[in-house]
Amino acid sequence: MPTPPTTPGSADARRIPDRIHRRRWLILSALMLSLLIVVLDNSILNVAMKTIATPAPAGLGASQSELEWAINSYTLVFAGLLFTAGLLGDRLGRKKVLLFGLVVFGSGSVLAAFAASPAELVTFRAVMGLGGAFVMPATLAILMNVFERDEQPRAIGIWAGGVGLAIAIGPIAGGLLLDHFWWGSVFLVNVPIVLIALASMIVLVPDSRDPSPGRLDPVGVLLSVVGLVLLVYGIIRGGRLADFTDPQVLGTVLGGLLVLVVFVLHQKRSDHPSIDIGYFRDPAFSAAIAAVALVFFALMGVTFFIVFYVQSVRGCTPLQAGLLILPLAAAQLIFSPRARHAVDRFGARAVCTVGMLLVAVTMTGMLLLDTDTPMWVLEVLFFVQGTGMAHIMPPVTVTIMQSLPREKAGSGSALNNTFRQVGGTLGIAVLGSLLSTTYRDGIQGTLDALPGVPDAARHSAGESIEATLGLADRMGPAGRPLIDAAHTAFVHAIHLTALGSAGVALVGAVVVAAFLPGKMAAAPHTAEPREDRKAGAAR
Repeated sequence: MPTPPTTPGSADARRIPDRIHRRRWLILSALMLSLLIVVLDNSILNVAMKTIATPAPAGLGASQSELEWAINSYTLVFAGLLFTAGLLGDRLGRKKVLLFGLVVFGSGSVLAAFAASPAELVTFRAVMGLGGAFVMPATLAILMNVFERDEQPRAIGIWAGGVGLAIAIGPIAGGLLLDHFWWGSVFLVNVPIVLIALASMIVLVPDSRDPSPGRLDPVGVLLSVVGLVLLVYGIIRGGRLADFTDPQVLGTVLGGLLVLVVFVLHQKRSDHPSIDIGYFRDPAFSAAIAAVALVFFALMGVTFFIVFYVQSVRGCTPLQAGLLILPLAAAQLIFSPRARHAVDRFGARAVCTVGMLLVAVTMTGMLLLDTDTPMWVLEVLFFVQGTGMAHIMPPVTVTIMQSLPREKAGSGSALNNTFRQVGGTLGIAVLGSLLSTTYRDGIQGTLDALPGVPDAARHSAGESIEATLGLADRMGPAGRPLIDAAHTAFVHAIHLTALGSAGVALVGAVVVAAFLPGKMAAAPHTAEPREDRKAGAAR
């Protein structure tokens, strides 16, 4: 009797072992749990910032600068080590580095929960960033090694939807915790999740690595770490000073870029490069990487400050602020797993371009926000924004990951996350400095007119809306006009920041419209031979 032909979905055609293929969705669930804690922690922190800024014992009395460093210390370490963590995962085993990352992240969470000062919080957040750098790229790399190519778009869509779920859970959980417990509980809540994730990973997830990693490239690793840390630090420094022409800022940023150029040249000449620079010659790959950076530049620069609009201007509690973000997360959770259907019908180019335009429209829509705008307006903007994100991230992630051989999945995931983090950091720094400068200019006249207030107090009160409101609170009834002026100045600053963000999203729309594949284009091609793919599959 003749042997029946194999089909793409048949067992004979599969390159993933059956014992792994059968439990692939359980493995994805375990990976989602690991992803959850990294995303959830940052979304919780956004809600908790106002509480941490209050004086002890309710908070730590952190200044605006210290709050930014509580976020940026995590980002600096996270972004600087992402690429290295991805390489180590490919070489040593992705499961091993993920387990290591979870342990470090959980330990940093416990330390951050009991921080006694803003400086300690900043330090322990850096420890959490170290752990997160080993968790984030490993989840996507393992996913690529337990799903066949035809199922990867669906799995990545669910993975991206999990980010939306974490965005929803984080602020609500943070609000509930802050309503009933002290501020440190927003970090301590990570511990039980880490323990469950560790147990799930050990039991369910197979290890995988590059079967032929070649020689280690210590020079390349060192150059990538130094270059990324200098670049991200310079960006953060420029945002704090609200002056990117400062010699220290320019020197650090240009130094970081120079080191990264040396890294690229080293990779091109090395016979054992950490990453094949030739992948960037593929326009679709480069456009997808650029889209990740641009969309997070646009989003992070605004959403970071919307928390202060909702709580400081509109008077919402942390829990209410968390509930307001639900539409953004719900849209991502609903549409991310289904984005592949839109790509199949219209092509990645059209879908991602429309997604970018939706983000630009919602950023422009923030011009509608005022001190008394109905909150449903913000809810609609969040839902549309989440819908746009859901039709950007899954297609561009699929493009990036399927452009690389399976055994290089860790490096591909690290590139994806590195550009996302650098883009988001740049968005917070650049758009944040725009917001701070605009707010200071708007409130300074009112502060100068206050009788009997020392110049130092006026200067300090102009640094942020929280500082201004703190001064108004100390003034009692006489501070009411200052509160109204602070609200008006901050809303105006939000408007200018949102317009800048919309402009960046429009640039992203042009990039993806020009370079991503259209409807009739073939799926991103990878040149890995069948034997290499089989060897590189999860074992």
